[in-house]
Amino acid sequence: MIQELNKEDRKIIGILACSAEGAALAYRTICLEGQNYLGEHMHPEVILHGHALGLYMIPIREGGEEGWREVGALMQDSYERLVSAGAKVIICPDNTIHQAYDHVQQKASVQWLHIARVVAAEASRQGYKRLAVLGTRYLMEGPVYAEALKAASIDRQIPNETERVEINRIIFEELVNGIFSSEARTYFVAVINRLKELGCDAVVLGCTEIPLLIGEADSPLPVLDSTRLLARAALLNSCPCS
Repeated sequence: MIQELNKEDRKIIGILACSAEGAALAYRTICLEGQNYLGEHMHPEVILHGHALGLYMIPIREGGEEGWREVGALMQDSYERLVSAGAKVIICPDNTIHQAYDHVQQKASVQWLHIARVVAAEASRQGYKRLAVLGTRYLMEGPVYAEALKAASIDRQIPNETERVEINRIIFEELVNGIFSSEARTYFVAVINRLKELGCDAVVLGCTEIPLLIGEADSPLPVLDSTRLLARAALLNSCPCS
């Protein structure tokens, strides 16, 4: 059975973790949905490495190109550990630190899926034209989704300044700590509803913890769950049946 699980044509998935909740949701999705490809209770081999979120937050808060290079150095260390452990498909279930994606020296033999490009591809497949993007302030105001959606010819709308401040607070004071309150859910729904009125036809849950707070049934707009979309892309690229 061990030999069957480790066949060379079944690529090991590496999770480059940042926040615990986002990484855990990606891992859980891979494990639960892997059986859709491999049979009951089966999933590809998964390995995970993550530095403490606090180590990432120091350079992120400092900002500037040097700060993002330091973020990239942390990611590089995790990347190399995952590759050394045998990962052939790598995902980072954290949207914000993808701003340092290009600072990591990648190996041609390893596929590293970019979360915003995965989301953009799904949005394009579904025919969405204007996406509301929710996430940390760094993510909403930064280039990660701006570039990925522009490349897919999709417009982007972010919340206003007051909303961005409050969403950022909820993420860092509540969601990353596993706190998912009805008050926070109500606030997110109100923001999504306002963005719907501005012409958005879907919303990107662009912080990997947000899907634990908001689901399709809660949202005034169709949701693009960045965490689960990334995990599913990893499965598609890992399983030999794909």
